[in-house]
Amino acid sequence: MPIFRSEEMVLCQFFLQSEASYACVSELGELGLVQFKDLNPNVNAFQRKFVNEVRRCEEMERKLRYTEKEIRKEKLKLHDQGENPRAPAPKEMVDLEAKFEKIESELREVNTNNEALKKNFQELSELKEVMTKTQMFFMAHGEDLHSIVDDAHRAMGQEDTGIVTATQGSVQLGFVAGVIPREKVPGFERLLWFACRGNVFLRHESIYQALEDPVSGDPVYKDVFIIFFQGEQLKNKVKKICEGFKASLYPCPETPQERDEMLRGVNTRLEDLKTVLSQTADHRHRVLVGAQKEIRTWIIKLEKIKAIYHTLNMFNFDVSQNSLIAECWCPSSALNEVRTALKNGELLSGSTVPSIVQMMQTKKKPPTFFQTNKFTKGFQAIVDAYGVASYTEVNPALYTIITFPFLFAIMFGDAGHGIIMFAFGLFMILNEKKFTRQRSDNEIWNTFLGGRYIITLMGLFSIYTGMIYNDIFSKSANIFGSAWRMGDYNETTTLSEYEEYTLDPIYFFRNGTPYPFGIDPMWQPAKNKIAFLNSLKMKLAVIVGISQMLFGICLSLFNHLHFRKYLSIFVEFIPEVIFLGCLFMYLVGLIFYKWVTFDASESQCAPALLIQYINMFMFSSKLPNSTASSGALVPCSQVTFYPNQQTLQYVFVICAVLSAPVLLLVKPLVLRSRHNRKMLLSGRAPGVKSTEALIPNEVTAEADGNTVSRSVNSEDEEVPHNGPTSIFLVEEEEDDFEFGEVFIHQAIHTIEFCLGCISHTASYLRLWALSLAHAQLSEVLWQMVFSLSLKMDIAYIGGIAVFALWFAWANLTIAVLLLMEGLSAFLHTLRLHWVEFQSKFYEGDGVNFAPFTFKELLKMDSLEDLK
Repeated sequence: MPIFRSEEMVLCQFFLQSEASYACVSELGELGLVQFKDLNPNVNAFQRKFVNEVRRCEEMERKLRYTEKEIRKEKLKLHDQGENPRAPAPKEMVDLEAKFEKIESELREVNTNNEALKKNFQELSELKEVMTKTQMFFMAHGEDLHSIVDDAHRAMGQEDTGIVTATQGSVQLGFVAGVIPREKVPGFERLLWFACRGNVFLRHESIYQALEDPVSGDPVYKDVFIIFFQGEQLKNKVKKICEGFKASLYPCPETPQERDEMLRGVNTRLEDLKTVLSQTADHRHRVLVGAQKEIRTWIIKLEKIKAIYHTLNMFNFDVSQNSLIAECWCPSSALNEVRTALKNGELLSGSTVPSIVQMMQTKKKPPTFFQTNKFTKGFQAIVDAYGVASYTEVNPALYTIITFPFLFAIMFGDAGHGIIMFAFGLFMILNEKKFTRQRSDNEIWNTFLGGRYIITLMGLFSIYTGMIYNDIFSKSANIFGSAWRMGDYNETTTLSEYEEYTLDPIYFFRNGTPYPFGIDPMWQPAKNKIAFLNSLKMKLAVIVGISQMLFGICLSLFNHLHFRKYLSIFVEFIPEVIFLGCLFMYLVGLIFYKWVTFDASESQCAPALLIQYINMFMFSSKLPNSTASSGALVPCSQVTFYPNQQTLQYVFVICAVLSAPVLLLVKPLVLRSRHNRKMLLSGRAPGVKSTEALIPNEVTAEADGNTVSRSVNSEDEEVPHNGPTSIFLVEEEEDDFEFGEVFIHQAIHTIEFCLGCISHTASYLRLWALSLAHAQLSEVLWQMVFSLSLKMDIAYIGGIAVFALWFAWANLTIAVLLLMEGLSAFLHTLRLHWVEFQSKFYEGDGVNFAPFTFKELLKMDSLEDLK
């Protein structure tokens, strides 16, 4: 499985018989290793050969989408049984269309009838409520309408009723009853009052049981109302107002006997409707359950058919219209598999004419294809997010597998936090099949699940760096015994007796080997711990950063050798190595030399590396026992500390300075010289184009034979011709060399590299900064939250306090240190790889290989995923 470089790709041309083309494309889709080119880029989508088949697929897709919607409305789940049906033959499309049409028609008919029945049921339910509430109203007030007016008169006052009491004996009152949505009642009541000038009497009461909307199925809350009025004029007004508020009016007899008889009839009809609705719902459920078992298979089959016809629309017909011509990219290692798939397609279709596969030559850049597995996929995605690798250039993902979690762990170095992260990643790995089948809609969880191997490695490396830092939830572990001694300190002495102390190796370091692995635990409570760790982590950050940048430059050598850019080795690679080595690898050497050479007894004269480095660029290095301008001796930490240091530093600075013009000028000048020599050998003056052609873009074919066709519609490649005098047009070739463009590009590269070496080295100091910040945050959480509970000496309540503070500390640790700090360290690591590391060798201007495959269709949960 090549991951160091992308797969070698070839451009193939297929000649497929018309009757076998569908089956062949289906087999290639199952294989998933072929990327087809569109040979009809200028043809409208509605003018292509198989547009009618695509339209039929879209119509079937619409019917399936409707069926799926009804299944989900019934709260049935689409179970994924891992099925992968083959694409049906074209003649089976008729059967699928008939089946989908039958299901859709049946569902629509059932839904229409069900909606009508539900509407009827709702009306009868409202009528039942109207009859019940009206009957209760008349029973409470009596059947005499005049007594109702008297009650209203006493309740509202004579001046407010607007009804003349002198003529009450001859009043003939009428009434209407109905239902209205509950939210419209206040406005309905106000309008009745103002429109009728208070000459109507309204009573309303809520229907406590929610009614069901016959269309949407949502609950609807309504009120029953009854309105008393006098005369036809008020009656017409009341009805118009009810119509405006979309209130439903129902007939209500005036006598109690008629109301009771109507109520019994309504109850009987409601019982009958319930039976019919139940039978209709059962029938609908059976239809949907039958469709539920098959719909995922239907969706996969339909989408495969549609994908095949979309692909066939990218092909061209030959002159005889009997075969289709296709062009595609595929890995050279998969050519035998492609030929086998084409043969299987011929057998399935019953074709007796074999398909033809021939290799093509082209100047176009092939797509980039890396064969990844579930482990390398996440790391490859990190690299591709910056830019897809150019064809066959060195792939950074191979090294990112190690460097990415390692740089993350340097900033996140805590063994306790690393164990939690490692356990979380391992949990996802052990249950990956289960979680993958579930297909959660939670985007954050899917991100974590997709990067489970990255999370696991980041946790594992964090455990390692945490042990190096001897940091476990901001505490140290004394596994091997400290190499320090503190007065009467022994193995049984608790550190709390020496909480305030400063470690000085001259007085307290034992004469023996240091702590075997990582930092000595005695540094944890020391007062000068931060000063010690600050110096150590800063130097480690510089060493790691410069080493990774040098490694990136070395990887560029493999690109130069692979692409046979031997000139770039001498005018780019070597000057870059000299520049970085003389200035920055020398700094790394100084760090190691200082660590190895100077001990605690010579710490006063240990070189100050920053001052030494500044003096190196200013050519002002001081020799031992030299004096400053004021006459005082120069501090021993600022003078040279090894023989011939001054001379060597001068040489390094001069070599670095001289490498910059070599990097800037030599390559453009050499390329210009080569171009001029080529023009002279071809009989053309440099910078002058040939004028032998009679018309623009004219190419005259040679008389000694025909050329071989290399592409169907590519203008920049040869096409067949018939005869010695044939003339054909091709796209004008762009000039291969433009000195100004090459020089500007090289100038940008030189400036970016030289300044980048400085800025990128400083950028790697984020390893030091985030590591210190993470350690301090962890220590603050421990001391200000959890450690408070350990100091409590309260009977009974102390245990509760310990648990409560531990719970708070654990949640803050996960939320702040693991999630927020982990995300911060992840983003910083991402930047170090994209900018500081990959910029040294990685172009990233390739195009991803997008094969025609059915594998993505199997991941669909529904047709809604296509939107």
